Amino acid sequence: MQKGFKLLIALLISTSLNSFAQKSQILIARNSVGKLQASIANKEDEKKQLAIITEGLKAIESAEKDNKTKNWAETWSLKSYLTSYASLIDTDAANSDKFYEAANTAIKQARGLDKYEDNSGLIKASNHNILIKKQERGNASFFNNEFNEAYEDLKEVSDSFPADTTLALNTGICALNIQNYDESISYFKRAKDNGIHNASMFQKLSQLYSAKYDYETAIKTLEEGLLKNPFNKNLTNDYINLLLDTENYVKATSLIEGNLKVEKGNKLLYFLYGYLQQAGGNNPTAILAYDKALATDQNYFDALYQLSLAYINTANETLQKNDAEKVSNYSSLINRAQLALQRANEINPNDKKTVQLLLDIYSRKKATDKVQELNRRLQEL
Repeated sequence: MQKGFKLLIALLISTSLNSFAQKSQILIARNSVGKLQASIANKEDEKKQLAIITEGLKAIESAEKDNKTKNWAETWSLKSYLTSYASLIDTDAANSDKFYEAANTAIKQARGLDKYEDNSGLIKASNHNILIKKQERGNASFFNNEFNEAYEDLKEVSDSFPADTTLALNTGICALNIQNYDESISYFKRAKDNGIHNASMFQKLSQLYSAKYDYETAIKTLEEGLLKNPFNKNLTNDYINLLLDTENYVKATSLIEGNLKVEKGNKLLYFLYGYLQQAGGNNPTAILAYDKALATDQNYFDALYQLSLAYINTANETLQKNDAEKVSNYSSLINRAQLALQRANEINPNDKKTVQLLLDIYSRKKATDKVQELNRRLQEL
């Protein structure tokens, strides 16, 4: 009996000592976290910080092997914190990646075991470090055009920091590049709603809405972009074109008139203004607008072509008037249309519409040789 009793006492002592030893390892790891935080606060050398982390991880390694402490949430919370911070400061890329992977594994364990959230502070700090590392990895992938990898990392970081407009923008760009258009809209919208000013983003977001035939939201997006980027050329051009595509002619005209007061040398604005006036039957004003566009760029093909049409339309209207000089006025307008078309044809000799209009004018003038020449050219085009 005495031998058995002594053996039992020895076993109890051994178990107690082992349990104490493992608890001591946790205390060492806990102490390492305290020393690390003090070192961070004092802005000490990163090598010293890594030495503190190494000391703590040795204690954690021992605690992981114990049947009791390996099931403690604190064991894994301490490990996740130490490894996550090490992944940020270790300049060796391979070591940093190993720490990062270890931190991800440890934090999953910690969350699963921490039923009463006793270690929520450590887990939150670890998660913050992991997110910083994810952002570093995501940014590196982004600048290497590895958009799938970048998207996987950056979307989690953006979801954790939704107010960060740069994160949302870059995540949206990644989604766009991997053709995940719905997600791209979601992250661009997040950036917009949190106050981003980036004009290109408003432009791209509007284009994405247009591709989904959501023209109302596309127009609204461009309007929001222009409020933050007044008179931005790309946004203005897209806005005007979208208004034209959706037949919002009154709003488009008003917008162009407002912009022309600021950008008096913008040939596209003059051209579009002329086009709108022409579409409304106001050919004389359209002619003035096209002339101003051509004053900026005499080789502006579209302006030359539309100018010729405006002259032809005006000439046809002249014939309907009871005017003694209507024939001479008609002839003068047709000649101007011809000059504009000839210049347009020189710039773009393969444009069929230009050749056909010239053919129509020469037919009116009964210029047989020119008509035959242009008919041959049309067959070749």
